[in-house]
Amino acid sequence: MLNSSNVLRLALTPGEPAGIGPDIVLSLLQQAHPCQLIVIADPQLMRARAEKLGLQITITHWHENYPLCPQQAGELLILPVSLATTARCGQLNAQNAHYVLNTLKQAAAGCLNGTFQGLVTGPVHKGIINEGGIAFSGHTEFLAEYAEQHTKKSCPVVMMLATPGLRVALATTHCPLTEIVHQLTAEKLETTLRILHHSLTDWLNTPEPRILVCGLNPHAGEDGHLGTEEITLISPVIENLKDEYPGIRGPFSADTLFTPEKLQHADAILSMYHDQGLPVLKSRGFGQAVNITLGLPFLRVSVDHGTALALAGTQQSDTGSLNYALKTAIEILSS
Repeated sequence: MLNSSNVLRLALTPGEPAGIGPDIVLSLLQQAHPCQLIVIADPQLMRARAEKLGLQITITHWHENYPLCPQQAGELLILPVSLATTARCGQLNAQNAHYVLNTLKQAAAGCLNGTFQGLVTGPVHKGIINEGGIAFSGHTEFLAEYAEQHTKKSCPVVMMLATPGLRVALATTHCPLTEIVHQLTAEKLETTLRILHHSLTDWLNTPEPRILVCGLNPHAGEDGHLGTEEITLISPVIENLKDEYPGIRGPFSADTLFTPEKLQHADAILSMYHDQGLPVLKSRGFGQAVNITLGLPFLRVSVDHGTALALAGTQQSDTGSLNYALKTAIEILSS
């Protein structure tokens, strides 16, 4: 029988209220789980969405003195955060931008003070948050900035997506292609590789991890004929780290790196930019992939998909990625 001393308490944020985030959270909670999940959301939103979906749910307001016990089927423990205005399925509203970020702030604060052992996040809509007057490029950057402000320590982070058999980390995240060469510095690349190596070793139980590094240019620059960043930037960083981290190799041409023969010798791939590696990973494991933020002072795992506005409230949303995110968080924190 599970003992309260080994039950994890995790924060769960549904994300954009007009999307499928509330739907997949409610569906997830129809089953029992070996951890305690605290949903940070508007209770009225969750109640109304449950009614629309025809799901039975018991909503209980959670407080820090609430007993620590495993999640029961049909139970929703909620830390209330109020919407600015009523959310309607599929209809984005910039008035609720601050609501979305307030749920994340509550979750991050709880992780930093030890109330929660980790954070699982649903999908947000970056565009509507920006329309709400808030500069927002994604969960990864937002949580890193929040952690830096509240710990007074530098918090460089790395975005890594994972699906069974493949992990892809990113040297740059949500930035336009025209800015990649400016953001990709030797210092940033070295920091990224160190965080990735450390996380694979400590969080994912991978001793002496093998990390294969993509080139930036087609054919990894073709010996300088298609770009010189491989020669002037990427190769020197790998060379400087080779004695400390002999499992890091590259740069490799991205168009041939994601083959079964190469991947069997890799614990993770480092992609230079978002759409270099993630299309491969999502084509391989969409719905069974997760986004893990490496480098934070707490664990954050997220779904691999967007808000799917057209599916909100329709009973057609798939909980596969959220289930996998929760499973991944539990496995990492229990190891």
